[in-house]
Amino acid sequence: MERKEIQLLVISLGIVFFTLLAIVVVLFFYFLKKKNNYLVEKMESEMYFQSELVKTRIEIKDQTLSEISKELHDNIGQIISVGIMQLNMSISSKSIQVKELKELKEVLAKALDELRILSRIINKDNLLQSNFIEAIKQDLERVKKLKKIQYRYNLTGEIPKINEEHDLFIYRIFQEALHNSLKHSHSDLYEVNIATTETLFQLKLKDFGIGYDTNKANSGQGLTNMKLRAKLIGAQLIMESDSSGTTVTLDYPLTTTNETEY
Repeated sequence: MERKEIQLLVISLGIVFFTLLAIVVVLFFYFLKKKNNYLVEKMESEMYFQSELVKTRIEIKDQTLSEISKELHDNIGQIISVGIMQLNMSISSKSIQVKELKELKEVLAKALDELRILSRIINKDNLLQSNFIEAIKQDLERVKKLKKIQYRYNLTGEIPKINEEHDLFIYRIFQEALHNSLKHSHSDLYEVNIATTETLFQLKLKDFGIGYDTNKANSGQGLTNMKLRAKLIGAQLIMESDSSGTTVTLDYPLTTTNETEY
């Protein structure tokens, strides 16, 4: 009887052991699969982030080339044409008055100022690497000069050293918001408020135009891209619009990983 009990005990222990072993093996492969899925998702997420980053860089370069083209055609080309006309008139009259020389000097000085603005636009990539806030201010100055639109700029707190990849996204979101507003709002005044606390960087762009239906705007490609880029850097994009104008707010949380480490 004792021998039979021992055999049953051994069999029972064997069953328990193999059951536990099977459970351990199943759990091992389950967690291994989960880990592999996590690594694949993480890799895909990183690849998508990098592809969007490349796309953002290309869009910024395209925007820069577009700005250069407009500067050359709308401003510098016209100014130089006026200077040539004045010079031709003076040559045709076979006598050049001091007044005409002064006017020609003013025209050439204006062309030089426009070339300086163009130089800053061309140098935007280098500026973005060091200070994307300055790039934003230059865009506002360019809009003021080219489109005769006024702006108010307010800065509260110190600008944190944000991750270089993230500040490209922030700048591109601002560019798209400004471009959309210039295209649709018919506003002659813009207000840009930048505020920083210990935990949050906030960028707010407000126009005083006609406003529009945010439900219809939410389906647009431009806003979709802006929201996608905000999500990629862990930020939140909020758009509010009524008859008094439109406000686009970007809330970017400041964490250790988001700030540049030295």
